[in-house]
Amino acid sequence: MTILCVRFQLPPTHEAALPGLLGLLEEFTPVVEALPPDGALADLRGAERYFGRSAVELASVIRVRSLALHGVDCVIGAGPGPMLARIALRDAEPGVTCAVPEDAVAAFLAGRPVAALPGVGAATARTLGEYGLDTLGLVAAAPLSTLQRLVGAKAGRELREKANGIDRGRVVPNAVSRSLAAERPFHRDELDADRHRRALLSAAEELGARLRALDKVCGTLTLTVRYADRSSTNRTRSLKEPTAHSAALTKAAYGLYEALGLQRARVRSVTLRAEALGPAEQASYQLAFDPVDEKLRRIEEVADRARAKFGPRAVMPGTLAA
Repeated sequence: MTILCVRFQLPPTHEAALPGLLGLLEEFTPVVEALPPDGALADLRGAERYFGRSAVELASVIRVRSLALHGVDCVIGAGPGPMLARIALRDAEPGVTCAVPEDAVAAFLAGRPVAALPGVGAATARTLGEYGLDTLGLVAAAPLSTLQRLVGAKAGRELREKANGIDRGRVVPNAVSRSLAAERPFHRDELDADRHRRALLSAAEELGARLRALDKVCGTLTLTVRYADRSSTNRTRSLKEPTAHSAALTKAAYGLYEALGLQRARVRSVTLRAEALGPAEQASYQLAFDPVDEKLRRIEEVADRARAKFGPRAVMPGTLAA
């Protein structure tokens, strides 16, 4: 067992705590892949040798530190690879790490539904189910030609490998622990789209100010919308150019929100996350020769100086001051 899949039991509106929790994992291994909004994969192959403990034993230490330092419990799945660790997480409970036995992977997977495999959607599971292939054991035993006829050549080959426990995935460090997040919870489940947009404006303004204070720019923006039924939707957009400009972040946030096509959704909170951070002095910019944009940037600089002296609410958009 060398890979852990950790899900921190964060309150619905505390996604901003995730970077600190990922930092906790990075004390054990630098190979940490964030799984927003509340999880991560950690490759502990080097940590097992260094600390002289198994991944399951290290998982217990991680759980205790998470509780002691952050007041956050977690559930953990462990397996020989990322896919198996993710599947194990489904059976994990607080205080008990669910581990996939390395010598009994096939037995562990056999009775599970096809949809338990990461990346297998409802449509694929439904197609396979129509032909009686509704468990991973049956898929593993099915002829490769049958699977390829049902779901395609490449997908069929990958599906059969995964059903047999062949895990070719790897943990890819993505540095999300060095991202910035701004959350905006609502006092009650909010239906009003205008209030959703005001929350996004406020979050984008905060992110822009924090990025400029750190002399950073972001290349990617992620929107997380949490609903009244505790489900959530994530959307990510790569920006045209790295920026810390609040107006550009706000425009991107509005675009992400509009793309969701929400129709009177009961929203509990919205979170914006700035990712792919880099030094501002190394970022390249496309000259726009737009006097309006140039004026906005000058105003932004003055507003930042006022906020630094008088507090974060010293200057804000009129929409938010109302």
